[in-house]
Amino acid sequence: MRLSQFHLHTSKETPADAEVISHKLMLKAGMIRKLAAGLYTWSPLGLRVLRKVERAVREEMDAAGAIEVLMPSVQPRELWEETGRWQKFGGQLLKIKDRKDAEYCYGPTHEEVITDFARNELASYKQLPVNFYQIQTKFRDEIRPRFGVMRAREFLMKDAYSFHISDADLVREYRNMHDTYSRIFTRLGLKFRAVQADSGAIGGDASQEFHVLADSGEDAIAYCIEDDSDGSGYAANLEAAEAVAPGERPAATEAMHQIDTPTQKTCEEVAALMGIALERTVKSVALMGVDADAKPQFGLALVRGDHAVNEIKLAKLPGLGDYRLATEAEIAEHLGSEPGFLGPVAPKNAIRIVADRSVAAMADFVVGANETGYHLAGVNWGRDLPEPDTVADIRNVVAGDPSPDGRGTLAIARGIEVGHVFQLGRKYAEAMKCTVLDDNGKAATPAMGCYGIGVSRIVAAAIEQNFDANGIAWPEAMAPWQAVVCVINPKKDPAVAEAAEALYRELNAAGVETALDDRGLRPGAMFADIELIGIPHRVVVSERGLASGSFEYRHRRAEEAENLDRSALLARLGVAG
Repeated sequence: MRLSQFHLHTSKETPADAEVISHKLMLKAGMIRKLAAGLYTWSPLGLRVLRKVERAVREEMDAAGAIEVLMPSVQPRELWEETGRWQKFGGQLLKIKDRKDAEYCYGPTHEEVITDFARNELASYKQLPVNFYQIQTKFRDEIRPRFGVMRAREFLMKDAYSFHISDADLVREYRNMHDTYSRIFTRLGLKFRAVQADSGAIGGDASQEFHVLADSGEDAIAYCIEDDSDGSGYAANLEAAEAVAPGERPAATEAMHQIDTPTQKTCEEVAALMGIALERTVKSVALMGVDADAKPQFGLALVRGDHAVNEIKLAKLPGLGDYRLATEAEIAEHLGSEPGFLGPVAPKNAIRIVADRSVAAMADFVVGANETGYHLAGVNWGRDLPEPDTVADIRNVVAGDPSPDGRGTLAIARGIEVGHVFQLGRKYAEAMKCTVLDDNGKAATPAMGCYGIGVSRIVAAAIEQNFDANGIAWPEAMAPWQAVVCVINPKKDPAVAEAAEALYRELNAAGVETALDDRGLRPGAMFADIELIGIPHRVVVSERGLASGSFEYRHRRAEEAENLDRSALLARLGVAG
C-alpha cells in the first residue's frame, strides 16, 4: 500500500474526552472516529487491524472444528420471552418496533436465535456435536459508554454455540474452546490469562474469562504467585476467586464491653481510636432478602473490617438472589440504630446473620453496639450472640490470601476481559423446547456451550498492553503492516524513489506486508506518524544510504536505528537471501 493513496489522518493533539491510553491513541492515530456516544466509525487504518484480529479468530475457530453461520442482528421479542430475558436482561437491551408495532431488540447476544435455529435444524443425536459461530456486530445500551471501543455500545464480537447429547461431550468442547482461545491470543502476541469467572446474565454451570493483562484493566484478577511459571496455575476473576476458610476459632479471652465511639462510624476509625489492628473489627452490611416462605427478611452480612463484601458471592446464597441494601427506616426498625453503629448483638427483632468464613472464626472482635455513639469489644460467638445463621465465603480475596489450590498465596493484577467461555447446560434448550432423538429414539434435550470473543475490544486491549510515549507498538500479528519503507526526498533524487520502490515490491513479494511512505513529508513528521501508528519495522531509503550501500533500519521498540546492508536487512525482516 502506498500511503500517498491511503487515507491516513493522524493528530498531534490528545483528545480531551479520552480517558484511557487506547482511546487516546486510536483517535490520534486516526483509527476510529466518534459518531455518537459509544458508536465509532473504523477508518481504513483501524479496519486493517480489526480484520487482522478477525482473521486470526476465524482461522483458529475453523481449525477447531466450528462452523461459521451468520444470524440476524435484529431479533423478535417472542424468542426472548421464551427464555424470560426480555425483562431480565435489563436496560442494556435496545428495544425497537417496526411499522406494524411488532417488538424487536438489537441483539446483544444470540443464545435465543441459535437455539431456535437448532430446534428447527437438528433432529438426531447423529448431527451432534456441532459448534456454530459467527463474527457479527452486537449492541448493548451501556449506561455510560466510555474508553472508546473498550466499552462501546456497538462492537464486533465472535460468538459461538455448541450442542451436545451428553454433559461429558460438552465438557470436551469447552476444553477445546479454551485451548482454541489460548491459541488465538498467543497468535496475536498478547499477554493473557484464563481465569475462573461468574456466568452473569448469560447463565450456565461453569465459565472462564480470558483477560489481557494491563495496568489499566477494569477487572481485578487473583492468581497464585508460586504457581505462575507458565500462567496455567490458579487464577480467577475477583468476583469468583475463593477466599479459603481459616483455621479453628480461638477461645475467648475478653469479656464483652462497650466502647465510647461518639464520631467513629467506620471500622478504620474505630480501630484507630482503640489502637488495634483493623482485622479485629467486623463490618456489618444491612440488607433485605427473603426467607424460606419468600417473605421479606432483614439481615446483616458480616465481613472483617479489612475485607469487602463480594456482591456476586452474596447473591448466590439462598434468599439473597435479589437482595438489596436496607433503608435507614428498616435498619432502625430491626436494630434500633443508625448506620455506622450497626452490629449483630441483641437486635430489636429477629434477623438473619450471614457471616463470612473469616468472621465465623474470630474471637474477641469489635462490632457496632446498635446504639448511636457506641461499639462493642470482646464479642464472641455462642456467648454474646448466637452462632451465625449462614457461614459462607462472601468476601473479596486480597493479596497474600492462601491460594485455593494450596500451592501458594494470591496476588492481584488488572485485566481487560476479551473472551469468555460458558458451559450453559440445558437452560436455553429446555426453555425453548429444543430436543433431538437420542440413540434409543427418545426425545433428549441437548446440552449447550457458549463461547464469546470481543473482536473490536481486543484491538483496544492490545494497545493498553503495547504502547510507549511515541504511540502504539503493535505485536506483528496485529499491525496494519509489518514494515514500512520511508522515502527521503524522493523528488530530489529519482534513484532514491526507484530504490524504495524496488525494496517495497521485493518485501511484499517475499510475504512481508509492507507499506511505502511516499507522501513526501519531512523525516521528523513522517517518522512520528509511523511510530504513532505502531508499524513494527521501519526502513529508510535516502541518498546518503544509497551512497554507502545501506538502509537505515529501526524496530519499533528499539532505542536507536542501525544501518544495514541489503542482505542483513532482508535477514532482519525474515526474508531468505
